[in-house]
Amino acid sequence: MNWDDTRIFLSVARNGQILAAAQRLGINHATVARRVTALEDALQTKLLERATTGCSLTAEGERFLEYAEVMEAQMQDAQAVIGGMDVELSGTVRIAAPDGFGVNFLAPRLGEFNEKYPNLTVQLVPLHRSFSLSKREADIAINVGRPEHGRLVTRKLVDYSLNLYASREYIEKHGVPLTSDDLKQHRLIGYVDDLVFTPSLNYTEEILKGWRSSLEFASALAQTEAVRAGAGIGVLHAFIANQDPTFVRVLPERRIERSYWLLTHETTKNLRRIKMLGDFIVESVLAERHLF
Repeated sequence: MNWDDTRIFLSVARNGQILAAAQRLGINHATVARRVTALEDALQTKLLERATTGCSLTAEGERFLEYAEVMEAQMQDAQAVIGGMDVELSGTVRIAAPDGFGVNFLAPRLGEFNEKYPNLTVQLVPLHRSFSLSKREADIAINVGRPEHGRLVTRKLVDYSLNLYASREYIEKHGVPLTSDDLKQHRLIGYVDDLVFTPSLNYTEEILKGWRSSLEFASALAQTEAVRAGAGIGVLHAFIANQDPTFVRVLPERRIERSYWLLTHETTKNLRRIKMLGDFIVESVLAERHLF
């Protein structure tokens, strides 16, 4: 089996098209097609389903992709260590993150990473309850709390706090609650209960037993915007609300602590592009942990 054929297969798998892979590699598209066929012949299996609209991996192609990426990582390590080369990062890395952390903290900082590695495509997608690293739905996940199961490599990012907030406009109209029981007389904003994908996010009961929301949202950012607009009192991320003078902290003694963890799958932990982006996220959080 020829490594160069494997390298070309990786480009096709990541770009979804032979023509796009050829353009990225700087070679003729007929050469790309021929080399992938040679690889399939060597492995005696079909790796790609080819159509006029693009290519998709067969089941065997999905399996071989994992081995191919391990081979790529080893080749890059050999070049970097033995040859002393600064190996260019390419391909795609997908990050799944809760919207509060992903949109407010991570998204504004990814441009810095992209400037350093312009040939690497970084995707940021919402974390949801059916999410799976093992099925390669993402390469890196930011999780609330440390998972107890799965073939995962975990790194703690930071502890963060959540507090009760209202807008100044709301406080002027409805007054300030002085006790948790006083919250029963106010409009409360919370999560949609059956869409809470981890028990770690079911924190309203820690504030008030029998908490009943007037408005419920599946998104932390939607809750933030509702509170900002004066719709009620909600539990918000302190690293978001504390940056905006619109928000007033309510019952400051009612503080909730959680933690963010960075997860990668055991089979991809050594892929250089995943490792480099993971390290960047860890370093970014460490440099600004005072925000949390």
